[in-house]
Amino acid sequence: MAELLIFGGTTEGRMLAEFCGKLKFPADISVTTDYGNNLIQKNNNIYVMTGRLDSRQIEDLIRKNAYIAVIDATHPYAVEATSNIRAACERTQTKYMRIIRERSDNLRGTVINNLSETVEYLNSSNKKILSTLGSKEIPKLMKVKGFEERLWVRVLPSAEISCRELPKSHIIAEKPPFSIERNIAHIQMSNAKILLTKECGKAGGYEEKIKAAEICKIEVVTIPRPKENGYTLGDAENFIISLAKEVKR
Repeated sequence: MAELLIFGGTTEGRMLAEFCGKLKFPADISVTTDYGNNLIQKNNNIYVMTGRLDSRQIEDLIRKNAYIAVIDATHPYAVEATSNIRAACERTQTKYMRIIRERSDNLRGTVINNLSETVEYLNSSNKKILSTLGSKEIPKLMKVKGFEERLWVRVLPSAEISCRELPKSHIIAEKPPFSIERNIAHIQMSNAKILLTKECGKAGGYEEKIKAAEICKIEVVTIPRPKENGYTLGDAENFIISLAKEVKR
């Protein structure tokens, strides 16, 4: 029976799952998509659950399996997920660790605080846009004037696209990671003059996006991620080692 529950679906979550596997420390991994599930190397010590959970469902899961600790390695922009996980751990009095992604040394291009302000900025011109924000932000990007002609989006192949007005030819459905060359190909495919990205750090391929935009001589708009406190991947690995020693006693 697993003593640890990891909420993943990110590079950090996958790496922690692999770390637990090598340590032979049983862990349950919760991801929201089949794509996230497929990225994780399975073995006898790792069990992967797929599906989105709300706060009460997370609480029920923690109580049912009596985990001694929970590691939140969800995406830096998954604010609601982190809030739900933290609340469930507080109600069950379970040890909780939030993993934060290493920040980029410096953000490039035009830095805009949030997506609403970004839409206002995009509406100040008629330039074509390549969004690498993912499928969840598409409904908000529909507020961009002339989005049917101007907007291209890059999403996971398994993503649910809720925007029927967006032409299928404007949807680039591919799996990361994306090299500089692949980013260039997508920029050329869309004929974009603006590359829209979040501050996704090294794990999210931020530098590759920036370099591709520089080579193509197009503008970059970066949305910084929410400020939060947490721990590094190395901290989490040391925490898992301590948990393994605690369980063996």
